[in-house]
Amino acid sequence: MGWIWFAGIVLVTLGFFNAISGLVAVFSPNSLVGVTEQGVVVLDVSAWGWIHLVIGILLVITGFALLSGRGWARMVAIVLVVLNAVAQFTTLQVTPWWSIITILLDVFVLWALVVHGDEAERAAR
Repeated sequence: MGWIWFAGIVLVTLGFFNAISGLVAVFSPNSLVGVTEQGVVVLDVSAWGWIHLVIGILLVITGFALLSGRGWARMVAIVLVVLNAVAQFTTLQVTPWWSIITILLDVFVLWALVVHGDEAERAAR
């Protein structure tokens, strides 16, 4: 059950951080310009912010459901973690360290849910 607790706590934490960064992006200017070695990257941060805000809220709800032992939370968490990793991958050039850390945490959570998820189901019986 330790890995499921880890996954739930990380989901809630990542969800809060995603929601906060999403709110910041929603109320920021309409575009963000980043200069990379490959050229200039222009992002519409309001759309990016709404995506992160929605994923963040869903991660928090699912994380608390996972911690409370809800059966549906494991499958929903797997889908949301994959979506969160893809969302972080899209902002990799603008926020590389944050995106890499979040993607790594997503991979650990995904591993915990897939490999150790049946332990939670057995403990619930």
